[in-house]
Amino acid sequence: MENLAITQEVKPPNTSKSPLKWLQDNLFNTWYNTILTCLALVFLFLVFRGVLTWVFTQANWKVVPANLQILMIGPYSIEQVWRIWIVLDTLLVLLGLSAAVWKGLVLRISTVIASIGLIFLLIPLDLVKKIETDPATLEFNLNIVYLIFFKRRWLLGGLVLFGITFFLGRDRNSLRRWVIGGWILSFPWTMIVLHGFGENTISTTNWGGLLLTLILAAVGIAACFPLGVLLALGRRSQLPAIKWVSTIYIETIRGVPLITILFMGSIILPIFIPGDFQLDKVIRAMIALTLFSAAYMAENVRGGLQAIPQGQVEAAQAVGLTYPKTMLFIVLPQALRAVIPAIVGQFISLFKDTSLVSIVGLLDLLGIAKSILGNPKWQGLYVEVYIFIALIYFIFTFAMSFVSRKIEADLGVGKH
Repeated sequence: MENLAITQEVKPPNTSKSPLKWLQDNLFNTWYNTILTCLALVFLFLVFRGVLTWVFTQANWKVVPANLQILMIGPYSIEQVWRIWIVLDTLLVLLGLSAAVWKGLVLRISTVIASIGLIFLLIPLDLVKKIETDPATLEFNLNIVYLIFFKRRWLLGGLVLFGITFFLGRDRNSLRRWVIGGWILSFPWTMIVLHGFGENTISTTNWGGLLLTLILAAVGIAACFPLGVLLALGRRSQLPAIKWVSTIYIETIRGVPLITILFMGSIILPIFIPGDFQLDKVIRAMIALTLFSAAYMAENVRGGLQAIPQGQVEAAQAVGLTYPKTMLFIVLPQALRAVIPAIVGQFISLFKDTSLVSIVGLLDLLGIAKSILGNPKWQGLYVEVYIFIALIYFIFTFAMSFVSRKIEADLGVGKH
């Protein structure tokens, strides 16, 4: 009788650790690590005890809800605020379609954004103000229903559209091109809707607060990326004219601080423009941010291009690919994949650099905060206001950093 070899499935070892085991291995594994851990815990307790005591017992946070509207939209006309809601609803529709088509990370990001919108829907600012003047509003009555659903009807409609577009777009890969086209067209659509035409025109000088900060950052990011890629390719070009023009531009811009570029765009540029054609400050700030960030983006991309072996270019040429196809399908995807951390770091820096536009007279988020503190009613509340502003910047920058890490993990950046 033949001997039959019985094979058993070999299961990978369980590498997960219990919380106590993790603490023992990482924080209390030696006597000096134990002492350092205890000292760190005492330090954190002393620091956070004072911070939490100030936050919950001493700080005057009324300045935030009282000025939340102006912090969000600045001097934008209240009667025309429906334009902003149209833009937000359009973005929610695109998010719903994107989540349905691409799923994965896009679905998780869209779900988080929709959840935040749902929170704002259920806890509207109008209800908070009403409670301050009339505590009886805490009772569940029709007034609360009105405040939640009617006063936030635009947000409610956007969330409903998000859900509808998500379910309608599931398993329809043919919609990808349409969704990409929608995101590209969303930039001019946003500018047109917010600006308007004719008698209802709202000048960009009346845009402010978080609205202006996000627009400056979005336009700067969307415009500096392709311009930076072109500059990087131009600096590596074999044509001397293109190479030297790109190099001179990059080195000149990188050798000048951003505030200088903003001042040139705000003060010097109008001198050389004919009187019949004038660009307002917001457009000039967008151009300055884009040109400045493109120079740094070009160097990030150039670092990725240099990391690609020359043999891949030669192999692509050997099979008959032209230079544009070689760069578009072979070199650039690998180069951009290798420098994702640097690119996202540049985007985060650009988002924070938008605060400098307050120096040239634009009322972005930081500029609005300064104007609020100029009100005698809120004088002395610097810490509360700036902590709230810092929290907003942290949320957006951390979100970009988190998405970057997830993209790197999905693409296997840094793994061999």
